[in-house]
Amino acid sequence: MITKEALQFLSELIANNNTEWMHANKKRYESYKKDYHNFIASILAEMKPLDKSLEPLEVKNCTFRINRDIRFSKDKSPYKTNMGVWMSQDKNRKNAPGYYIHFESGNSFIAGGVWCPEATELKLIRKEIEFFHDDLEAIVSDKNFKKEFKELSREENNVLKKAPKDFDPNHPAIEFLKLKSFTASHRIDEKSFSEPDFSKKIAQKLIALKPMNDFLNRALQTEE
Repeated sequence: MITKEALQFLSELIANNNTEWMHANKKRYESYKKDYHNFIASILAEMKPLDKSLEPLEVKNCTFRINRDIRFSKDKSPYKTNMGVWMSQDKNRKNAPGYYIHFESGNSFIAGGVWCPEATELKLIRKEIEFFHDDLEAIVSDKNFKKEFKELSREENNVLKKAPKDFDPNHPAIEFLKLKSFTASHRIDEKSFSEPDFSKKIAQKLIALKPMNDFLNRALQTEE
């Protein structure tokens, strides 16, 4: 679970997102970071027995810096006011399939899959779908997947209007082939993050994504 102290720190950071406040609260930040790392450790302890590919992961592989990259952003707030956990099935691959947990006031969720793969990776995934779309259909039709995540994310900016180049527009899996990212997500009540058994409960939800992640990982490990 996330401690009350960590939640209070994030809440105050929202109202005081500046370097002066952060420097004045350095000890509180160090305590927050320790709580953040303990939270990740508890998630990994639940996830590793369910997905053996996560075994090599350490806490440091799953963290995010609190500093925002503001170089190209109109919002110059220097710090993130959310807490994220990323567990990749292959820590050595830049954009490997994985599981994500996001805590943010008013916008907490869990998710997984592959987000915005590079062109070469995207082609590999589409090729896998082209030849083995029945496998993906079975995965997203599974009752556990549908219960927790319903379907692959289909936001407007994630779907091509036409069939991708070199793919048959009449292919039976064309709606999958038109996707640019292969993710699924589910909103989470932020109050649940404070429950003592949060890690166990959230692991049971996230593991519904494992078959999808395995399918994507298989695609990315296939030679063209």
